[in-house]
Amino acid sequence: MTINFSSKSIISLIGAIILAFYLVGVYWSFEPAQMNIKALAAADAQAEGVAPVVGYTTTTALIHVTETLWSKPGGYLSNDALPPGVFLDNIPSWEFGALEMIRDMSLIMRQGFSRSQSQSLENKFLKAAQPRFNIDSTRWAFPSAEGEYKKGVAALYQYRQALADPQNQSAQFYARADNLRSWLKEVEKRLGSYSQRLSASVGREQTNVDLAGDSVAQQSTATPNHLTLKTSWWKIDNEFYEARGAAWALLHFLKAVEIDFASVLEKKNAKVSLQQIIRELEASQETVWSPMILNGDGFGFLANHSLVMANYISRANAAIIDLNELLSQG
Repeated sequence: MTINFSSKSIISLIGAIILAFYLVGVYWSFEPAQMNIKALAAADAQAEGVAPVVGYTTTTALIHVTETLWSKPGGYLSNDALPPGVFLDNIPSWEFGALEMIRDMSLIMRQGFSRSQSQSLENKFLKAAQPRFNIDSTRWAFPSAEGEYKKGVAALYQYRQALADPQNQSAQFYARADNLRSWLKEVEKRLGSYSQRLSASVGREQTNVDLAGDSVAQQSTATPNHLTLKTSWWKIDNEFYEARGAAWALLHFLKAVEIDFASVLEKKNAKVSLQQIIRELEASQETVWSPMILNGDGFGFLANHSLVMANYISRANAAIIDLNELLSQG
């Protein structure tokens, strides 16, 4: 039997394939919804038959935020080599932003939250988990990025089980003000960078303040006194979604911290400050109704989504700086 394909049928087939890829790409580009970390921790504890001790909720948040990278529509897209994933860039940028927060949280859990002093031993499960999250996010094989992330999460599950076991004293989580401040210091730097990159969407001149505050400070390479910062037109949406992914992950971690560090926050009368940070980050997750990220001038005719995001992140960062100062007081 001979099958003849006309040029019209071939064009129709190609069009159908392109349309199918487009529709799948649109579905895969939906951002994950916010999770109820308190409810998830309670459900996990019930399933494991344990009581949610101090640190259980923060570990649960790190586990579920990380699992979202491959459980959301389309799975993990940053290392896709086939269509339609290879043509998508917004969600991969979102994934990288969330991953940056995951890396910071896993590091502070290994070096701070799980250790009583600088000379104390680090937890073996966190020691195994934390390096797994540092693999190149675009690596697709031998080993793949998501494969390493899954191994890291498996080690986190082991840490959480040991944490909730009253007979196991080798796994600890120390909810102290100094530990919390160490993590918040890293968050400040992340949010400060996102705020600067988002604000550069319109292009602006900035005075160089790299050595401000120290008359004898030096730097390796000389830089001009005035810098012109402008994000490339091709990277504006990437910067936006990376910041949005980071804010999404940070939002869940802060909700977990509100539970595990409740006594510290109450003693410092800082709970309301943390709740304000959470509100700012929740506002950054509002639905984007525009089909594309707009880049209008600051007071121009069109909206500038990057500046809106920068506003929320800057306000959250300012509140974190205030919270850190509050936690440092006796």
